[in-house]
Amino acid sequence: MDLSFPNASLASKTCSDTNNLIYGLEFQSRSLCSQVAESNEVRFFMATQSLQPNNQIHLVKVDDDLKLQAKVFSYDLGEVWKLNSSPHNPDSLLACFSKQKLGSAQILTQTSLLTLPQDDEVEEKSGEFAKFSKIEILDTEIYGNEVKTTEFHPTDEKTLATVVDSKIVIFDRTTGQSRIAAEIAGKNPTNFTTGKWSQHHQGNQFIACQDTCVRSYDIREQNLCAWQIEDAHANNVRDLDCNPNKQCHFVTGGDDSSLKVWDSRMLGNKPVFSRTDHSHWIWSVRFNTFHDQLILSSSSDCKVLLTCAGSVSSEVQSDSGEEMEEQTKGKIADGLLQTFDQHEDSVYCVEWSNVDPWLFASLSYDGRLTISRVPKQFKYQILF
Repeated sequence: MDLSFPNASLASKTCSDTNNLIYGLEFQSRSLCSQVAESNEVRFFMATQSLQPNNQIHLVKVDDDLKLQAKVFSYDLGEVWKLNSSPHNPDSLLACFSKQKLGSAQILTQTSLLTLPQDDEVEEKSGEFAKFSKIEILDTEIYGNEVKTTEFHPTDEKTLATVVDSKIVIFDRTTGQSRIAAEIAGKNPTNFTTGKWSQHHQGNQFIACQDTCVRSYDIREQNLCAWQIEDAHANNVRDLDCNPNKQCHFVTGGDDSSLKVWDSRMLGNKPVFSRTDHSHWIWSVRFNTFHDQLILSSSSDCKVLLTCAGSVSSEVQSDSGEEMEEQTKGKIADGLLQTFDQHEDSVYCVEWSNVDPWLFASLSYDGRLTISRVPKQFKYQILF
């Protein structure tokens, strides 16, 4: 894909340790993701959440001069609640959207699989947004009414997992078939809140959050729970992320304002690392894919926090006290590193760039996208 990007006029600041790039949306927003399969340029997708049938999906690029450029696509299916880009194909994108059921007051949330157009497919018409070359809606209504997320498999581009109501549904796009991998039992079960594939375990485990609990399911058999952590948080678990560099480690954030790193091999409900630096619900948590001691979290306290969990990261290779002390000498101490408070509304999403390990994006409900950098002092401590 080689789309042309017009300059983004709302990008008014430079991206340094003290200033950020800022991009504004016309409507409210709560969905953001990086273009994971793009390996050369820093790009992020974000979408609007308007009740009117005129929503948009923006593809924003940070160029070499640290300026923003954007391509805007029209999206009239409904309010967008979640975005996920394919790790296999830069042209593929999943969008979870809500709409009113025909002839009913009930709200239905579904997933659309979007294909970006090639350069020669984009019509350059003044005042008009670009259109996706293909839009396909997944048939999830037979499983439930509320899709929380649909996730691309980390290694198999033809496999998708959807969290819908109290079920985890696997879609095989090669055969066109779908099946329930896990379902919460009970008459009126509490629904899952989110879920994510583990990059490890040969791609056979899917981790899901339900109320205060976190469970991992082996998708090869129905309702096969590989492990679970009951009462991981005092209140709802809002988000999770798996450490890409350290097997069995994952981070969670919840309504108790806590960020916790877990080792799924350890029994009990004790995390290996925990911080409570936010003052309200945590909506998003992300490991840095290159330097996993760096963790981002965003919250409805309008802040983004950069935290160091070096003592439980892949940088520490030994459990020997003497060797660990030698490895951590001169390194950054565990704890809160930096508070980013440029937002004026709840920050629902934060994402690292998959190209530049020191750059990340955050999105608040008022439609403000902020591109920020890890302060140089921490960058140099990690590198040298």
